[in-house]
Amino acid sequence: MDRAKQVQEMTETIAKFIAYFGKVLPDDIQKKLKELEEAEVNPIAKLTYETMFRNQELALKLNRPSCQDTGVIQFFARVGTKFPLIDDLPEIFKNSVLIATKCAPLRHNAVETFDEYNTGCNVGYRVPSIDWEIIPNSDELNLDIYMAGGGCSLPGRGMVLMPSAGYEGVTKFVLDIMTSYGLNACPPLLVGVGIATSIETAAVLSKKALMRPLGTKNPNERAAMMEEELERGINAIGLGPQGLSGNNSVMGVHIENAARHPSTIGVAVNTGCWSHRRGNIIFHSDFSYTITSHKEAII
Repeated sequence: MDRAKQVQEMTETIAKFIAYFGKVLPDDIQKKLKELEEAEVNPIAKLTYETMFRNQELALKLNRPSCQDTGVIQFFARVGTKFPLIDDLPEIFKNSVLIATKCAPLRHNAVETFDEYNTGCNVGYRVPSIDWEIIPNSDELNLDIYMAGGGCSLPGRGMVLMPSAGYEGVTKFVLDIMTSYGLNACPPLLVGVGIATSIETAAVLSKKALMRPLGTKNPNERAAMMEEELERGINAIGLGPQGLSGNNSVMGVHIENAARHPSTIGVAVNTGCWSHRRGNIIFHSDFSYTITSHKEAII
């Protein structure tokens, strides 16, 4: 198969996958929502979960996105230096969004800043966004794709704390955001927290935290303990599904961290809504692929 054909097939595969997970939630999210529904005693909360599950059934049956806001597409690529199409990936990602916009279909969500017009195709200046991680001596592409919706992006916040604030200051920052803005993001939420030196490093980590499968823990024992404590604290707020009150406010809290400057603690928060539309697909050197987020995916 010549290179042009390989590029075309990979582009179409990614486009079909984007369209698919816009309708079908990841396996771990579906499982967690069922667990949360079973733990509820509030009749309104139970009814809300039933409506969520019905929404998912209809999305698949009617072949349309599970939420009208299909977000701005974001790619998080861990690409090996020996992956055969590494030079073509930026165009592949962009063109896959163009195709998915029509075949999914995706709502047109790319508005050019300052010029204030909608491009009508979900592609614009620096959109879709691509975060690159280069993996030496690898010939695979491990790709997380995310639909960053408006509602779940609204609570996004970041700041740099004085070192004297400590991790108590990080906890307060997260809880202040959840009590003030968590309602806007369609709970139960997946909360991503980034801790690093500056705002931009913490912000990227907080978004990457949303790509982790539910149930995984930060490898640092203290960070994992903080994940658990924040989850308990945010659940105690009692937001419940869609903010209508209930036993649980979140599906989980994930922390991603990096070494920091001794004079600063950069912290950021990003959230994913109950309809957390992300997908993970791994392309091998022969262009076969493995989908890890949706075991029964057929694209």
